[in-house]
Amino acid sequence: MKPAYRSENKDFALIHGDCCKIMSDFDFKFDLIFADPPYFLSNGGISYQAGKIVCVDKGDWDKPNIESLEDFNHRWLSLCRDKLKDNGTIWVSGTHHNIFSVANVMKELGFKILNVITWAKTNPPPNISCRYFTFSTEFIIWARKYEKKPHKYNYGMMKAINGGKQMTDVWRIPSIGRWEKSCGKHPTQKPLAVLTRIILASTNVNDWILDPFSGSSTTGIAANLCGRRFLGIEKEEEFINLSINRREELANPILFQKYRDHLGDIKICHDYLEKQPI
Repeated sequence: MKPAYRSENKDFALIHGDCCKIMSDFDFKFDLIFADPPYFLSNGGISYQAGKIVCVDKGDWDKPNIESLEDFNHRWLSLCRDKLKDNGTIWVSGTHHNIFSVANVMKELGFKILNVITWAKTNPPPNISCRYFTFSTEFIIWARKYEKKPHKYNYGMMKAINGGKQMTDVWRIPSIGRWEKSCGKHPTQKPLAVLTRIILASTNVNDWILDPFSGSSTTGIAANLCGRRFLGIEKEEEFINLSINRREELANPILFQKYRDHLGDIKICHDYLEKQPI
């Protein structure tokens, strides 16, 4: 299987195509999987972004044209479970539109749900209808492959990030900043701060991470900034190109360090590891 892109040091690779077809064709297993599947919300609605009213239609890939949400989730989640190492974990991001279906399918497939993280956005867009509470959260399910087999969790690092206290399941992190859009912007792009924390919490250096809906490859950029390796699968060629441009930026050591400096969790974890006995 030839990747659409592979970084020079082979720590970042992209495959262009449908993840359900592609995952059926290889046997490699991963330490962590992060998935931000389509929510299928592109139905002509409107939202508020950067001070303007905008259409929420994101593209054909997000239009509600599937047989059923449950069947779709069962298909890709069962393939992801097969690609996960026995001690690996999967993180799935969503909102109320899809996250309950994801949780139900996970239980059917034998995953053990460990936590449901509430990402509380510190800078949410206003609700233009003024008929609902402002939508300011997303949910991220964290689960392991088996009910009783142990998983990786870097407890000490997460405690250090949280000022010496146990990390809770509510993360107060802003949405993406301008510095994360230097190559363009994916319509559902996640902030590097969220992915960095996920990766630091549940992987070790040089671990392999899979993102079956990689979009602009925020997962891969965060993985490389944390010293991990990444494979992304993306159906849209536009987002493959965006991902390549983002990864090529990291070849510049000044930009690489600038991005790490923006992400305080990386420095805290580095300092924490430096203090551990050999």
